[in-house]
Amino acid sequence: MQTTVQATIEAIHGGSKESMESIDSTIATRAHYSPPWADVSIIGIAGSSGSGKSTLSQAIVRRLNLPWVVIMSIDSFYKKLTPAQHKKAFANEYDFDSPEAIDFDLLVERLRDLKAGKRAEIPIYSFEKHDREEKTTSIYSPHVLILEGIFALYDPRVLELLDMKIFCEADADTCLSRRLLRDVKDRGRDIEGIIKQWFSWVKPNFEKYVDPQRKVADIIVPRGVENRVAMAMVVQFIEQKLLEKSRHHRAALTQLEIEAQSQPLSKKVVILDPTPQLKAMNTIIHDIDTSSEDFIFYFDRLAGLLIEQALNNVSFKSATITTPGGYDYHGLKPSGPVSAVILLRGGAALETGLHRAIPDCRTGRVLIQSNLRTGEPELHYIALPKDIHKHEAVLLLDAQMSSGGSALMAVQVLVDHGVKPDRIVLVTYSAGRMGLYRLSNVFPDIAVVVGNLVPDVEERWVEKRYFRC
Repeated sequence: MQTTVQATIEAIHGGSKESMESIDSTIATRAHYSPPWADVSIIGIAGSSGSGKSTLSQAIVRRLNLPWVVIMSIDSFYKKLTPAQHKKAFANEYDFDSPEAIDFDLLVERLRDLKAGKRAEIPIYSFEKHDREEKTTSIYSPHVLILEGIFALYDPRVLELLDMKIFCEADADTCLSRRLLRDVKDRGRDIEGIIKQWFSWVKPNFEKYVDPQRKVADIIVPRGVENRVAMAMVVQFIEQKLLEKSRHHRAALTQLEIEAQSQPLSKKVVILDPTPQLKAMNTIIHDIDTSSEDFIFYFDRLAGLLIEQALNNVSFKSATITTPGGYDYHGLKPSGPVSAVILLRGGAALETGLHRAIPDCRTGRVLIQSNLRTGEPELHYIALPKDIHKHEAVLLLDAQMSSGGSALMAVQVLVDHGVKPDRIVLVTYSAGRMGLYRLSNVFPDIAVVVGNLVPDVEERWVEKRYFRC
């Protein structure tokens, strides 16, 4: 196998010694970084309709009390119906409780995307219309995903992706009463139609398809949320998985630090030349006696210089225009749109400089904060332009970068949303060598523009002075 791969690489690159050495060097120097949400823990909860799956899922979320736990219902993956099937559905004559009603291929595809740390677009199903909505819901970066539905443990491909399998159990009378209340209140159904569906489809299919799933379950939970022992077991398992992931992530960051200590800065890292003008502005910015108004004025000037330098990394194409004097001028224009992503809140200090250079620049926002207990960066908020993967360049803005943990995560977020690394330009007022080493080792194709090199650990003072709080 190794010989085959080697021969393939040689064939692609002409087999030259220089090409092979270049490839070997790239493979040897490029480090790997996996974000905390990679390999999301997926908990499957199956059971009869009305058995308390949704209630149990919500109770688990409350017990965990974490912002990165998502509940996803298999009901979202009902297949689109034909006109004839629609007619049957509104007459309560369509079998929604058969595995044939679920688009398992799409479900597996979305689960695999989430396992790989990618963004997944989840369908929205309307029970009133018996159809999927045009819009979808985006799921990205959950640490735990709870997949609940009557067929959560049915498909073998789904079972391979699950970290824990739960079967929720309740007696038939309780299930029917719960379904009656839910479908009348939330789905606009009439009691006669609900009972017709129950005896025509729900009860027979439970015995045929749903009940056999208990055989593959890791834990069977009778009485749902009332079963405190089972609840404690589930929560303890999830917490242990999250702790292991946190340890692995911090260990990976430490390893990147060790590997980077002996390496030079990447050639794609550009530090502004310390011209007399730049030194004069830095003197004013660093002076503790500088007024807030002067600090903001000079920081905006310097931010503009950083943005202008960053734009040198944008791809340009030839353009000929006519001057006011009637002459042709052969110049350049960007090959495509340039957008910016602001790392909150420090990156917002560079926003005035950004809009002075690109007044109509589209912007996104990402909030990453370090856990005070573990020091691990955590993704709290993300809002990006929908077509960001098509943009010619994406500027990633932050006022300061020390260890590089937040920058690594932010770049990974952009990559997960389809942005190519060689189109990302990190712009920061100051950065530590260690953070630059880490970032360049993991993402050697991105460009970095820095105003000043500082110690590896520095307080985030710029945003405090800029925003006066």
